[in-house]
Amino acid sequence: MACLAALCMVLPGRIAFGEKQVRWPTLAEVISPSQPPHEGEEIEQLDTLDALERLDTLDTPAPPENSDERLPIPKVSVDSTTDSRVFLQAFYASLADAGTKKIRVVHYGDSQIEEDRMTQQIREALQAAYGGSGVGLLPLAQTIPSLTVRQELYLSGRFVSPMNGPRRYMVHGPKRDQRTDGLYGPMGQMAYLSDSLVKGSERITAVCQPLQPNMHYDRFRLFADTSVHYTTSRDTMFLSGRGGVYGLSQESRTGIIVDNIPLRGCLGIVFTKMDSAQLSTFYSEENVRLIIMQFGGNAIPSNKNPGTIQAIVTGLRQQVQYLRRCAPEASILFIGPSDMLTQTDGEWMTYPMVPYMDKLLRKMALEEHIAYFSLYRWMGGSGSMMKWQEVGLAGSDGVHFTRAGARKAGKAVAEWMMEVNE
Repeated sequence: MACLAALCMVLPGRIAFGEKQVRWPTLAEVISPSQPPHEGEEIEQLDTLDALERLDTLDTPAPPENSDERLPIPKVSVDSTTDSRVFLQAFYASLADAGTKKIRVVHYGDSQIEEDRMTQQIREALQAAYGGSGVGLLPLAQTIPSLTVRQELYLSGRFVSPMNGPRRYMVHGPKRDQRTDGLYGPMGQMAYLSDSLVKGSERITAVCQPLQPNMHYDRFRLFADTSVHYTTSRDTMFLSGRGGVYGLSQESRTGIIVDNIPLRGCLGIVFTKMDSAQLSTFYSEENVRLIIMQFGGNAIPSNKNPGTIQAIVTGLRQQVQYLRRCAPEASILFIGPSDMLTQTDGEWMTYPMVPYMDKLLRKMALEEHIAYFSLYRWMGGSGSMMKWQEVGLAGSDGVHFTRAGARKAGKAVAEWMMEVNE
């Protein structure tokens, strides 16, 4: 220890070896270490956050005992005590018709909802309470394996990977894979069947086999251009023709249908690139009564400037307004990012911009009259991801949930949504 103390006195706190740096505590840091925050206390960077306009803490109170006393949405007086579930009134009202018609819920999000992890819990809770079956929308080719459906693709009887199947276009991704007309369909991606491929390759066979015994469905549908034709046999769909395929759907004729639409690495500022007429038609004809947006986390690791976070939230506000215009009868629920960890001087701590973005998103949601669920606060606030890691609910990257953690988070969202409507 004496030798190390001597080294700390004569050497700087870090030495560079090419592009890498080796760092160790200074003698002052060892003698008088900074105290960690108390449990539940937020970690703040005073040089960046104190200069900002302070936002009131907006905790969600318990729902009112009598939900019938709520005022219509345009007359709600919004303040820091508002329970944002009041903005789900239109969705709650539509559930009364679930026994006779289909009620669709569309869940857009980043990699936290991949594999149908969180969405599956929301779907199971709603279908158990209000009926319905099936997993909803699926892409023609599934690049990320799902926990609920096994998909395989065949061209003229020959198995192919998604990358070797029909040409795919995606609203989020490389420019070479994007369209100029915005015709991506409700999933933000489409596949193009073309007889210009290898002779006969326009004959597509898509196998979509549910992996859970309760994932039965009444019908297997296709959303595509009218020039694409299809037939079905159990879990298999046979397609032919030339044109765009915007999604397949395994669903019931009545009850709740919940679509899982993950956009890996996406900030969520992409919906305005999607054709509004096409979206409006889908939302109207499919009776979409709830749109869930789960974004924000991908902005955190690469941005330390509060102004950049403000600009991103402004962009997300524009997406909310755009989707409301496309689906005027639907309620909107925004799910904020979870706690996220970074290493600073060898110690794990919450990214400073996480609590700031959470407050901005909550404020934006109230101003736009949409519901907001704070994953960050529900988890326990600053540093909670470390506790989740300790019990196997979060991955080693300090950013993503494990499958068990995603199930827990999805159940929490579903319970929060359904509390008011019990």
